[in-house]
Amino acid sequence: MMLSGWGRYPRAECRVVEPDGAAETLAAISGNDSLIARGNGRSYGDSSLNPEATVSTRRENRFIAFDPATGVLTCEAGAMLSDILATFVPRGWFPPVTPGTKFVTVGGMIAADVHGKNHHKAGAFGDHVEWLDLALADGQVLRCSAAENAELFAATRGGMGLTGIILAVCFRMTPIETASIRQETLRAGDLAETMDLFEQSRDWTYTVAWIDCLAKGGGLGRSLLYRGEHARLAELPAEHREAPLALKPPRSKRVPLDFPAASLNRWSVGVFNELYYRRSKPGTVLVDLETFFYPLDAILEWNRIYGRSGLLQYQCVLPKAESAAGLRALLSRIAATGAGSFLSVLKLLGPQAGVLSFPLEGYTLALDFRAGAATLALLAELDAIVAAHGGRIYLAKDARMDAAMMRKTYPRLAEFESLRRRVDPQGKFASLQSRRLAL
Repeated sequence: MMLSGWGRYPRAECRVVEPDGAAETLAAISGNDSLIARGNGRSYGDSSLNPEATVSTRRENRFIAFDPATGVLTCEAGAMLSDILATFVPRGWFPPVTPGTKFVTVGGMIAADVHGKNHHKAGAFGDHVEWLDLALADGQVLRCSAAENAELFAATRGGMGLTGIILAVCFRMTPIETASIRQETLRAGDLAETMDLFEQSRDWTYTVAWIDCLAKGGGLGRSLLYRGEHARLAELPAEHREAPLALKPPRSKRVPLDFPAASLNRWSVGVFNELYYRRSKPGTVLVDLETFFYPLDAILEWNRIYGRSGLLQYQCVLPKAESAAGLRALLSRIAATGAGSFLSVLKLLGPQAGVLSFPLEGYTLALDFRAGAATLALLAELDAIVAAHGGRIYLAKDARMDAAMMRKTYPRLAEFESLRRRVDPQGKFASLQSRRLAL
């Protein structure tokens, strides 16, 4: 069938295999010369596409065990984060790290080593994994953790499925008293003020900023910074304390069609950005988990807003010492071209040890652009800025980076390749992305 990532670019005709259980997964590995695992297809580009065999893990979605005293959950790799939330938030548990969508699988969260709004305090998802079971190219199944098969565990985190297929995962969740977040909104007039607010908010569990990527001059980098904490029971209004962990019923809307290409331009995005910045009032409110963590999940198929050509998300991270200069250069170039992105997000990341894990201590900027020749040319320019400032691109969002950029910006790539040759000498696990990057 024709498949793509969430960006709908590129698309590829792939033979899809849908195993149910470890035995069928091992049969798929032995029965194909080349394959890649695919969760819910929420990576943006081509990292879960293999025309020869794309192995869907969605049928392997069972919960195996849960300890209500410690919050340790064991599940199959195809378990959806949305199902985990629906099951365990009412019991007083929340994932330790969550990306900006709940429509992802646990296996996918490890393959991308996802980070969230709390990376500066909690690290990436892999930091909370007790162990995982990994099916290798030769049919072995190894249990991997920080203490057992540690090299393989480290390489699987952020390894985009290139070390094997994850079968089961055991990870720790965090206790919560309510299903609400105490959210404070702060307005920043420029990039320097935005970064100062991030630094002042380091003690907050969650921080994230929407940034106006079209602002210029003195307003370059102006933003709205949101910081949040899990609300305590005593903070809820009296009428909500009887069911403090109840989740609000989803009220999803669906984008019914692909928007015309001309609908997203510097003027429409500029108007949206101005209104959004002006109408978002500073202050503190209680919001539900969906509103704080997954606002876009309320708009099903929102990727269709970018038209039939699809979208390219560009997410980079810059080291702390280079962040101010690098972000200023990136935002100046984007504003000069008028290539508007109204889904522009800035986060502060903490230190991260990893082989191919994306985070490093500094600032990460994520932007969405309509796919096309002009965008590809712009992103190549942004690559040069990122590389010059010691940063790198997030593989889970990438659809077009070249091999030279990869080798220049991932310093432990040779270590990853060496381990991969040992556990998969024939290169059985491969994707369109890995081939494009010459991995």
